[in-house]
Formats: sequence, C-alpha cells, structure tokens
Amino acid sequence: MAAGDVINIKPPSLPPYPEMILEAIEALNEGNGCNKSSISKYIESTYGGLPQGHKVLLNVHLAKMRDSGVLTFWKNNYTKRDPNAPPRRGRGRPPKPKEPLPPGTVLSPPRPRGRPPKGPDDPTRPPKASPGSGRPRGRPRKMARPAGGFGETSPPKISGTGRPRGRPPKAKPILAEVGA
Repeated sequence: MAAGDVINIKPPSLPPYPEMILEAIEALNEGNGCNKSSISKYIESTYGGLPQGHKVLLNVHLAKMRDSGVLTFWKNNYTKRDPNAPPRRGRGRPPKPKEPLPPGTVLSPPRPRGRPPKGPDDPTRPPKASPGSGRPRGRPRKMARPAGGFGETSPPKISGTGRPRGRPPKAKPILAEVGA
C-alpha cells in the first residue's frame, strides 16, 4: 500500500433501532421497565460506532414504538407490551356499556346545548310595543328639573343645563383685615 491509497473500511452494520431497543429492555429486565437513559447506555455499551444523532434517533424510535403499541410507557419507563394484559384504562369515569335498542325504536335527534330561545307565544315574555305606539324603545330620557325645587312652580330654564356637573368647589374662608 502506498501513502496516498485510501483504505475503504466499512463500519460494522448496526441492527435497526427497534431491535436494539427491544434487546436492551429484555437484557436489563427491570421490574417496572427501563428508562430512556438506561436503554441508551446499554445500546452504547453493546454496539460501538453509533451515529452522531444517537440520542435523537433513540427518542424518535421510542416514540414510534410507544405510539404503535409495541412498548408501553408508564412513569417514565418503557416496557414490552404483554399480549395477555387488558388495555390500560384512561383517566376519568369509564363510559356506560351500550345496550341494544329494542327493534322498531326511532331515535330522536340529540337536544342542542344551552338554554333554548324564547318563543313568540312564551307567557314570560313581555308584550312588544307596536311601532306606531309613539313610545320609543329603551330607557326613558331624563326630564328637566324645575329651577326652584320640587314643591315650587317656576318657569323652566331654557338656556344652559342648570347646575354644573360634579362636586362644587370648596368654599374659601373670607379673611378680614385687622387694623393695628
């Protein structure tokens, strides 16, 4: 071999990640399952020459295997799914078992959610004022106050609004000059 020759060394072939993961879980044989770091350490110690993104690949394959049902994930541990075990129940109250309906039963559509709208013949609904009644809708406008007070009769003010709005200014005491 000369100095310029390139040696073509093929890296040892690795089995697929799902096989390595299942082998690691079987070999570790922990009671509650294996966590991600113990699976990773086992794969790193058993197989040399792992790719650069080993941690990312491990995460992706663990997630795929969990979603497909090959592995079960419980309390941060992965275990092989037992084919004889019943499916794990989710949170909350389980649904009621469906009972078959007797023949000839017609289902009505489900009731809509929320409070039903009031109908036109509802007895609790107040009567509408007809458009020609002369009475406007909504809150009545404020009436102008008499100038002198409630008990007195005086001509109403035409200009101005009467009293200014808000609290009146504080009265200042009058200072008297004291001669010396």
